[in-house]
Amino acid sequence: MSTTVSATGFTREMIIQLLDDNGLTAWFQPIFCRQSGEVFGYEALARLHDPRFHSVDIASLFAKAQAEGIISALDMLCRENSFCRAAELGLAKMNAYLYVNICPATLMHPAHRGGVTDRLAEECGIAKERIILELTEQEAIRNYDLFRHSVEHYRNRGYKIAIDDFGAGYGGLKMLSIIRPDYVKVDRHFITEIDRDSFKYNLVDAIATVCHKLGITVIAEGIERSEELETMARFDIDLLQGYLLGRSEPELVRQRHELLHHDRAAVCCLDPLSTCAIGSTVRYVEPLSPAQALMDAFRRFKDDPDLHGIPVVESERVLGMLSRMDFLEKELVGPCGYGFALSAHRSIREVLGQEYLLVEAATPVEEVVRRVRARRGRSLYDDICVAQNGRYLGTVAITALLDTITQKSIQLAKGANPLSGLPGNEFIQRTITGLIGQKVDFDVCYIDVDDFKPYNDYYGFEKGDQVIKRLGQLIVDTVQPNESDRLRFVGHIGGDDFIVVTRPQASLAICQRIIKVFTGLLPEFHGTPELEQGYYLATDRQGHLRRFSLLSLSIGIVGTEQCAVQSYGELAFLASGVKRAAKQEKGCSIVRNRRDAAQSPVTEQIGMAA
Repeated sequence: MSTTVSATGFTREMIIQLLDDNGLTAWFQPIFCRQSGEVFGYEALARLHDPRFHSVDIASLFAKAQAEGIISALDMLCRENSFCRAAELGLAKMNAYLYVNICPATLMHPAHRGGVTDRLAEECGIAKERIILELTEQEAIRNYDLFRHSVEHYRNRGYKIAIDDFGAGYGGLKMLSIIRPDYVKVDRHFITEIDRDSFKYNLVDAIATVCHKLGITVIAEGIERSEELETMARFDIDLLQGYLLGRSEPELVRQRHELLHHDRAAVCCLDPLSTCAIGSTVRYVEPLSPAQALMDAFRRFKDDPDLHGIPVVESERVLGMLSRMDFLEKELVGPCGYGFALSAHRSIREVLGQEYLLVEAATPVEEVVRRVRARRGRSLYDDICVAQNGRYLGTVAITALLDTITQKSIQLAKGANPLSGLPGNEFIQRTITGLIGQKVDFDVCYIDVDDFKPYNDYYGFEKGDQVIKRLGQLIVDTVQPNESDRLRFVGHIGGDDFIVVTRPQASLAICQRIIKVFTGLLPEFHGTPELEQGYYLATDRQGHLRRFSLLSLSIGIVGTEQCAVQSYGELAFLASGVKRAAKQEKGCSIVRNRRDAAQSPVTEQIGMAA
C-alpha cells in the first residue's frame, strides 16, 4: 500500500486492509436541549486515525464501501468503535443518550448478524434505552417490509429509533410512516440560512408541526449561526446540534452551553396569538408505567378520591390513560363481579385502550374543546393528556378546560369592539408587543375604508354600521380558516380601521383576497343609481358638496422582517405612514414597506382593484 491515499484512490483491497487494521475511531458531537442548555446526547461519528488516510474524507470511504458491497462490514466496525469508545469515556454513568448511525443496507444484508448490538451494549454497560439508532434517509430502501421488520426487531429490544438527514433522501414521509421513529433529525440543508429563506422556514415549520402532533421529537442539525439558533425556538424544536454549539471531539463535552444556559423558552411562547394555550392549564399527575400491576392503579384511585385519570407513560411518551370510572367498573369489578380477583396479577399494559386524547401543549384551548366534542360516550369527560415535543407534561381535567374557556370569553367580551365583536386596542397592543418581544417575524396589515365619513353621512349610520360588520366578518373569514397556522390575528382598531397580523409569506395573498371579496359586496353597500354612475354626491369635511367614488379599501403592510421595530408605538407609526401612502392611490390599493439597495425603508405599490 502506498504511503498516503487520496480521496479518489481507494480500492476494495485498501478498505479491507483498513477494516482488518481498524484504522478508525469514534468522535462525539453533542446534542443540546434548547431550554436547559444541558447535553441531551452524543452522536458517534466515525473518524480515520490511520496516517495513510489523512487526506481522505470519511464520506468518500463510505461511498466506496457501498459501491464495493462491503458497507455492512464497515458499518459494523464503526458501530463497535462507537460503543467501546463511549464506554471508555464514561457515558454509562451519565444521564445522556448515545446516537449511533446505522446504514439501512446493513440491516437487510444477508450476512447481518443478529444480537451483535445487544452484545456490544451489554459488554459496554450502556442501557439499551439510552441508545438511539440513527437510520439515514439518504439511501434508497427497496424492500420496505423487510426494512420495517428489521427496525421493529431493534425497537422491541428496547432501542430508540431516529431518522437522520430527514428531507434529504428518498423515503420522505413514506419512511416516516413506516418506521414511526422516536426522533427525526432535520437535514442541515434546511437549517442553513433558514432565517433568510422563507421557503426553508415554511418547510421546517411544517415538519416540526407534523412531528409534534405525532409525538416525535425533532432535532435540528447543522446550526452554525445564532440567527438559525433563534429560529429553532419559533418552531419549538428542543434538541439542537451544530458547529455553533459544539463540534465533534474525541472526548465527551459535559458542560452546559452558554448560549442556551439562560432559559430561551421565552423567545417563542407556545401560541403567541392565543390568549391561552392548553399548556398553561396543565396539572402534573404522576404517571404509571405499562409494566406496573393493575393493583398499583387501584391503590392510586383508592387513596385519592379526586383523581379522575392516570396517564400511562413509557420513556416520556404517553401510551394511554386510565379513566377512573372505566377502570374500576371494567377491570376491578368486571361484568360478573370477579374482576378484582382476575386482575390481581395483570399488568397495566394488558388493559390499555385507544380511547384517550393527547394534545401538544401549544394547542389553543379552542382547538382542544373542538376535539373533546368529537369524542363519544363516556370518554367525553375523561381527562386530557398534554405533551410538549412529544414528552409527557401533565393532564387537564374537563372542568379546568371549561373554567379556562369561560375566563377567556369574559376577557374577550371586555376588550372586544362592540360593533364587530373583534379584539380591540388592548388586545391588539398586547399581541403585537408579545410578538416583538419574542423576535417573531410577522406582517401587520392596516385596513382602512376610503371616504367612510361622507358615506356615513350620505347613507346613514345604520348602513355604515352594516359595512363595518360585513367588512369585519369577511376579514375573519379570509384570515382564520388556516387552522394549522396559529400566527393569524384580526383586530378592530375602531371606526373603519382594522388590523391583521400574519406570517410575512401570507399577508399579500390575504389582503388581495379581502379586496376581491369586498369589491364583490359593493352592490350590497350602494344603491342602484350610484352603482350605475360609479359615484355619489356628498358633503366633504370642509362642507363642500363633491363627487365620491364607490367604497374602496386602502391597505398598508408593515413587515418586521423588512423593518426591525422595537416597540408597538414604532410599528404603529410605520403602519400609519404606509396606510397614508395607500390612500393616495385611487380605488382599492395595497402598499407595503420594503428596503432599497441602501437598506432604507421605502414603500412599494403592490396592487389595486377596481
